[in-house]
Amino acid sequence: TWQMLAIYMVLAANLSKQQALKQACPSCYASQLCNCSSMGLDFIPPELTAKITVLNLAHNRIRRIQSQDLQQAVNLRALLLQSNKISSIDEDSFKSLAKLELLDLSNNSLAQLSPLWFEHLFSLQHLYLQGNSYRDLGKSSPFSSLRNLSSLHLGNPWFSVIRQGNFEGIELLHKLWIDGSNLSQYEQGSLKSIKEINHMIINIRDSNIFSEIVRDLLHSVTWLEVTEIKLPVEKKSLVQNSTHPFRMQKLTFKEAFFTDQTISQAIVLLKEITSLKELEAINCVLEGKGIWNTEEIARSGQSFVETVKIIKMIIQNFHLFFDLEGMESQINKLKRLTIASSNVFMVPCNLARHFSSLLYLDFHDNLLVNKRLDETICKGSWPSLQTLNLSQNSLKSLEQTARYTSRLPKLNNLDISQNNFGEIPSVCEWPESLKYLNLSSTQIPKVTTCIPPTLEVLDVSANNLKEFGLQLPFLKELYLTRNQLKTLPGASPIPNLVALSVRRNKLNSFSKEAFEGAQVGTVHLSMMECHRSLVVSLICVLVFLVILLLVAVGYKYHMVWYLRMTWAWLQAKRKPRRAPPKDVCYDAFVSYSENDSDWVENTMVRELEQACPPFRLCLHKRDFVPGKWIVDNIIDSIEKSHKTLFVLSKHFVQSEWCKYELDFSHFRLFDENNDAAILILLEPIQSNVIPKRFCKLRKIMNTKTYLEWPTGEEQQQMFWENLKGALKS
Repeated sequence: TWQMLAIYMVLAANLSKQQALKQACPSCYASQLCNCSSMGLDFIPPELTAKITVLNLAHNRIRRIQSQDLQQAVNLRALLLQSNKISSIDEDSFKSLAKLELLDLSNNSLAQLSPLWFEHLFSLQHLYLQGNSYRDLGKSSPFSSLRNLSSLHLGNPWFSVIRQGNFEGIELLHKLWIDGSNLSQYEQGSLKSIKEINHMIINIRDSNIFSEIVRDLLHSVTWLEVTEIKLPVEKKSLVQNSTHPFRMQKLTFKEAFFTDQTISQAIVLLKEITSLKELEAINCVLEGKGIWNTEEIARSGQSFVETVKIIKMIIQNFHLFFDLEGMESQINKLKRLTIASSNVFMVPCNLARHFSSLLYLDFHDNLLVNKRLDETICKGSWPSLQTLNLSQNSLKSLEQTARYTSRLPKLNNLDISQNNFGEIPSVCEWPESLKYLNLSSTQIPKVTTCIPPTLEVLDVSANNLKEFGLQLPFLKELYLTRNQLKTLPGASPIPNLVALSVRRNKLNSFSKEAFEGAQVGTVHLSMMECHRSLVVSLICVLVFLVILLLVAVGYKYHMVWYLRMTWAWLQAKRKPRRAPPKDVCYDAFVSYSENDSDWVENTMVRELEQACPPFRLCLHKRDFVPGKWIVDNIIDSIEKSHKTLFVLSKHFVQSEWCKYELDFSHFRLFDENNDAAILILLEPIQSNVIPKRFCKLRKIMNTKTYLEWPTGEEQQQMFWENLKGALKS
């Protein structure tokens, strides 16, 4: 009997532990993906088992991680502990997590970092430590054992010291992010131990430390992004004692502060980085009038930069800005230039003539008017220009705009959309080589022979056009969206047309002549547009049949249930077609049968949620709100997801809830003809197996490309790449 008593005590203890885990975080009890975020926990749930691969404890009140907390979670791949109050971690807390790939300890209260925490994390790829209270990284490197590390985020408002040896052990990083806004001490050579960094982002204000860091990164970083910097006035070389070749190709300044003096000095210093091909300035401030030291800039030699992008530059007295005379020698090798949302109102003719190699020019969202455009595009200016974007300016005359751009002999791509032209003349002079013209949202009331006959692509969307009858023999693509067309354009005047967009017009009939002489490849027209009277009759018949069906269903099943379903459907139908971006919190809502849960939860979820960057999936088991009606849960989840992912199988088509999810999503995902739906075929499904009530699924599978789950490992890798690409699109 004592043996029975002992067995009973062991079973009772195990049952008690399981019950404790279930009470602390229900999702940890039954799933590999344990989501305990925002539950007010002040401890790590007890008795975590080896089956758990993802543990999310973010946004709780945990203060300490103890040795035994994660001891049994040996298969953990992702551990999310951000936004807690963690101030203490036992040295061997992560000892058993040899398979861990992602660790997020950001936004806690860690006053120091210990190398012993990470000593056994051999598989770790992503480490987030920013937003704590440590002032330095210690005397040596906390990361010496992290040989597979790919991305590292660190720093905080109190982070002030970087020492030599702090990054020993790290050889290659895809991304390094450092909050060094109050960095006051940097030992030269500290970052040199990292051999290669694809993208480094650093928030830094001390210009001297910025210079030291640049010198250390010349041979390792490809893209350096700097925020909140005030550029240095010092004349000390950035490549001092450095040998070629350099690796740095792109330099981005965000929210930086420039003066006439510092920008002149920066241009001189940056020329020394001969590998630098691209410069960006985003949301920066320039205090000055353009009085740059052009003589010193010219003496310093030719720039190697080919691309310059300036977006939302604030120049407080931009109308007093000088014409940058003397900079001509510095711009003749530039190939791509973007100055957007920066109050540009003209470019002096003499300066414009020296952009001899420029192929791409983007001046969108500025203050250009026709009078200043005459100066900006004077005769002999921009001689190599192929693409010009003048959208969202203050141009008023289409005739003048066309005449000025005709001075550009090689121009083939012109965007003048979102300018208020209002009128369109019958004749215009355009560049002879023009192939693409965007005139959308320009308030033109009609199209005339002002449109050049050389075009291959024409966009006149959103102009309230009532007809389109131009002869454009070379046109391949025509965009007429959001106009007032009642008939299609004739086919014979545009014989080479390949793509035609006529969405959101007033089309109600099509004549045979409209398609005469042209073979239609693919057309997407609703039944209503083709057979209005027949459709009306069918609708009446269908309404009658639906009423009969509802009566029959209500009799056989529960009428209240179907009334609630109908009410929920109507509520969803009245919602906006797309949730505001701030409400979209998932990359995809996953619709699948319970019988396929093993593949979904153990294979697909692990692959996607542990990707870099990870995708956030919405699963009914894990993310539905408890106590909320399931239909409301379905609708809200679809609305809050960027995509809806259907895992199709024989079990799926036999599931009533899968049908409801398809029904509630089809009018949002498919009737809009967008790509918000992704279909995965888990196993071959014969069409005769699909029940008749899944008519929408039959139609979708006949018209929409889907991904098939392969059996071979090499093919499966390609499957995952294709799926990730579809989720990002």
